[in-house]
Amino acid sequence: MFSKEIYTARRKKLSEQISDGLILLPGNSDVPFNYPANIYSFRQDSSFLYFFGVKQPDITGIIDVDSGEDYMFGNDIGIDDIIWMGEQPTMKEFAGKNGVSQTYPTEKLDDFIKNALSQGRKIHFLPAYRAQTKLQLEKLLGIPAGEINGNVSEELIKAVVKLRSVKEPGEIEDIEKTVDVAYEMHTASMKAAFPGIKEQEIYGKIEGIALSHGGPVSFPVILSVNGQILHNHHHENILKEGQLMVTDAGAESPMHYCSDITRTVPVGGKFSEKQKGIYEIVLKANIEVIKNSKPGIFYKDMHLLSAKIIAQGLKDEGLMKGDVEEAVANGAHALFYPHGLGHMMGLDVHDMEGLGENYVGYDETVKRSEQFGLAFLRMARKLEPGFVITVEPGIYFIPALIDIWKKENKFSDFINYKKLEEYRDFGGIRIEDDILITENDCRVLGKPIPKTVEDIENLMRMR
Repeated sequence: MFSKEIYTARRKKLSEQISDGLILLPGNSDVPFNYPANIYSFRQDSSFLYFFGVKQPDITGIIDVDSGEDYMFGNDIGIDDIIWMGEQPTMKEFAGKNGVSQTYPTEKLDDFIKNALSQGRKIHFLPAYRAQTKLQLEKLLGIPAGEINGNVSEELIKAVVKLRSVKEPGEIEDIEKTVDVAYEMHTASMKAAFPGIKEQEIYGKIEGIALSHGGPVSFPVILSVNGQILHNHHHENILKEGQLMVTDAGAESPMHYCSDITRTVPVGGKFSEKQKGIYEIVLKANIEVIKNSKPGIFYKDMHLLSAKIIAQGLKDEGLMKGDVEEAVANGAHALFYPHGLGHMMGLDVHDMEGLGENYVGYDETVKRSEQFGLAFLRMARKLEPGFVITVEPGIYFIPALIDIWKKENKFSDFINYKKLEEYRDFGGIRIEDDILITENDCRVLGKPIPKTVEDIENLMRMR
């Protein structure tokens, strides 16, 4: 946990953003894996963590906007649980660590909320992403579980996004530690990417590195020689000489902050000239976005910058043609680059996505596009100091998408479908870094992870 002063200040700032009423922040509960006593590893709700810091299950936080009081409702564990889990901090001890003024047993929560509702007080709550939370809110508020997310507080969502978007020094330090763990994960992945190795072996090795540093992976590892499948969680392939292997993986710290890094390497340790040509385009897009990202810049413009670099590079390789500006404006490049440039990162690897992407990555100054590819951009708004975001351009050759567009003769003024046939089995390339927006520009977080052709090939020779 951070200091109690940090949690107290966060709750106070949140309260100041809300007009009146109560802020209700339920923590998560344990979830059974296949029978009640066999549970998934517990992960606390990120907004509850941010404002209360407690990682134990079945605790609910409340902030009274009108009185300035804050509360936690939860039970101290009994001897039966102590036998299996050992002694755990009491609710009062947790309150001593996060500065909450009052604690009560869980059984008192019902009456507390009913009393507030009877007085006509407003209850602010966030969207729920777990069934248990929806059922808890149904019981407390009398709103059917299926209608919970239709009754959330937009005022609270906007306030939480405003606070959590700008990372404090302690948060940045913790994120940077997880990027350093990702360095170990990715360099291990590179050194293992040789013919005859099963993807699953590398997957297990790098997940083990994350676990050895005290936290799980920050999301299920994406590791595949079929990198054209953007979120590929199939790990049964045997690596073969001449393939490209994409590894998209990050670590979560014991404080639950995340990293998210992607590297693409040649199986066997040497890029072919064809692979190198496409790789250098993606690398240039990554580097140029990092050079140009700073406060006051719309991240949508950084996405479009990366798209133009990719379109120009593909034109130079003979895969695209025509006017690059016009091609990007029309979305022709999205055949090769169908996703957005990046997203916010923090306590969630896609930070606060559960509150609604449009609240996190968009605002009144920039609206989501409906154009294929650009519509998938998670982060478009103006950059501010303290934002931590990913930069992850890519180029992919997706046979099913190529076939559809070719059949429709789509964007034939910009796409060389004849040349494209030579790349059907190429796969995909993505290069991703995590950056902090500073007062004047940005910096890449963590220990530099090899990403130039030369650095990757040199590292892979050191296996």
